[in-house]
Amino acid sequence: MEIKTVGLASDHAGFALKQYVKKYLDERNIPYKDYGTFTEESCDYPDFGHALAQGIESGEVYPGIGICGSGEGIAMTLNKHQGIRAGLCWIPEVAHLIRQHNNANVLVMPGRFIDNDMAKKIMDEFFSTEFEGGRHERRVNKIPLTPEK
Repeated sequence: MEIKTVGLASDHAGFALKQYVKKYLDERNIPYKDYGTFTEESCDYPDFGHALAQGIESGEVYPGIGICGSGEGIAMTLNKHQGIRAGLCWIPEVAHLIRQHNNANVLVMPGRFIDNDMAKKIMDEFFSTEFEGGRHERRVNKIPLTPEK
């Protein structure tokens, strides 16, 4: 995967894991932009998920990482954007498949359900896996931008 600048977003439940993600990226000299949140105070994941999605759609960042408690809320928010393919990962094998088969441009992790070691393994897999194309490209291209009538 070609990495430009990784976009980051979390809510309060994902904040601690996002801090670890920053350390991971710093250790690898991978640039990132943090769209928030910036504290563990209760907040709303859509505020930060939408900002990350807009950063990817505008070309400011690529790829992205979103984190909330379960990962589900921020994934739903991200996937409301036409240019986003966000996949929720809790094990490295899923990270591999969302890149290889779905050409995911946002990795979503559940901050309350994985530890730093698992997050490292997931990110290693996500960043090192290329999109396979072929039959998968045909399928990804069938994800409609707007519903057909």
